[in-house]
Amino acid sequence: MSNTGEADSFHIECCNIEHHMLLLTYDTYQGATFMSITHAILGILSWKSVTGYDLKKIIQESPFMYWSANNNQIYKSLVQLLDEGFATCEVQHQESSPSKKIYTITEEGLAELKNWVLSTPEPPDLKKSFLIQLAWADQLNTDELNALLTKYEEEVRTQILLQQEQKLRGPFSPGRTAREICLWDMIYDNLIDFYKREWEWIQKLRSELRIPIEKEENQMNVQIIERGTKKYVEYTSAETPLSTRQDALDLIARCFEHDTNLLVLHAEALSDDFFNLKTGLAGEMLQKFINYRVKAALIITNEQVVKGRFKELLAEANKGNDFRVFGSAGEAEAWLLNF
Repeated sequence: MSNTGEADSFHIECCNIEHHMLLLTYDTYQGATFMSITHAILGILSWKSVTGYDLKKIIQESPFMYWSANNNQIYKSLVQLLDEGFATCEVQHQESSPSKKIYTITEEGLAELKNWVLSTPEPPDLKKSFLIQLAWADQLNTDELNALLTKYEEEVRTQILLQQEQKLRGPFSPGRTAREICLWDMIYDNLIDFYKREWEWIQKLRSELRIPIEKEENQMNVQIIERGTKKYVEYTSAETPLSTRQDALDLIARCFEHDTNLLVLHAEALSDDFFNLKTGLAGEMLQKFINYRVKAALIITNEQVVKGRFKELLAEANKGNDFRVFGSAGEAEAWLLNF
């Protein structure tokens, strides 16, 4: 009985210790995450004074500031910075628009930012769900495994083009000194090199598994239209109509290859599945355009295809600034060239 009681006591104590360590780890992780986005915001404010909306946009469009940057995250961090005296807030009243709050870093905030920059960096974080998929991929036949690798390859290829395009644009690089320009350029190079190494690793994986690339290219009829300093890709037709999410990625890649994120699509180039919401194709393709920040205009001259739930989808899409439908090429171009 005594041994049993000691064993139970030991088990309970171990569970308590394990529970405490889990809580400590969780709290530490939560704190680190919160402080990281807070210091990212301090970094942006050290560059220039901005609104909460501006902060959200900068973080969301940054390839290396990995937070979702929802309003709760942003404003919770701003409240903390104000409370600690690291930032100030000025309300600017506007005659024709709502008032806006401008946030500015303080001397104390600059000192806090420098202290954080000098702190010990965290080790690289490796989170790739594809590796978990691959770990259990032996149950797939050769064709299925090839399809899985092909999908991942296309995602990686599109990311390479996206990061290269973002580096060329460099919209949120402060560029205050030559060294700062170099630092930001090297950050983009780090991201591009990561995806290039990933691509090379996939080719090595294919070689080890003896699964060659067997992809038949869908010959796309695209034109590059230039209007002054702006240009867009116009897609009129293909040997086979666009019918897969992969086709959407190929179009996105074409845009990035020509250093633009503006795209004009003609309805005749799309398969019937695109106009049938039950297939999910329209949703998948539009989501890809949004994910890769491609502004797409669809030209539909045959109104007979616009009916039912698809008509509702288009009405909702036309409220945003990512994808819109027009009845003529002139209207589509006029909308795109505003970006």
